[in-house]
Amino acid sequence: MLSLFPSLQSTPLLWLQISSVAIWLSFIFFLAWGVSRFAHGNPEVIRKIVHIGTGNIILLAWWFDIPASIGIGCAIVASGVTLLSYRLPILPGINSVGRRSLGTFFYAVSIGILIACFWYLKQPQYAALGIMVMAWGDGLAALIGQRFGQHKYQILGAEKSWEGSLTMFLASFTVILLILIGVQGNFWQTWVISLVVAVVATGLESFSLLGIDNLTVPLGSAALAFMLVWLMFS
Repeated sequence: MLSLFPSLQSTPLLWLQISSVAIWLSFIFFLAWGVSRFAHGNPEVIRKIVHIGTGNIILLAWWFDIPASIGIGCAIVASGVTLLSYRLPILPGINSVGRRSLGTFFYAVSIGILIACFWYLKQPQYAALGIMVMAWGDGLAALIGQRFGQHKYQILGAEKSWEGSLTMFLASFTVILLILIGVQGNFWQTWVISLVVAVVATGLESFSLLGIDNLTVPLGSAALAFMLVWLMFS
């Protein structure tokens, strides 16, 4: 009987999809607020909690098959809010990084572009791969580099550490490998692709002028993984 009224079937599912994202976001921002309020957390740690946590939304979008229109719409809204926050104190805790950066804006744009491209191609795993590399790779690299980075180097005026770059590589490799094994299977090609994409992602992350790595890393990682899988498995 419900098959005669598809809207009655789709509405509960849509609410489940939206609710899952809302619950996760609430948890992440509550966690960040708790660390800031009760643990007197380092602002960079709080930013990375939000950075990593919000990035994991792409997994919910993939697993719950959230429509592309919702993902793109949320990305557009987030992009607008982050742009506005550079002028108004809307997201002071997220944008206060002590340097001029459009990283938060680029992060939101990346999510929108990847969803638009790979949802259309019916290959959402690559959108997830790109964002997860940025979320976990860049997020952990910043934390480890800040805390343990003793061996510094500079690229285009941006100071990095070899410890942070190594963390970026290891986290990216792990994320890529897990996603590709889950989708493609555990073959030698999967390991080679993961290694190559992780190396490229680490290189892209080292060029972070104005936070551009928040755009180049997820887009570059997703596009390269997609191409290599097509070449090696087709």
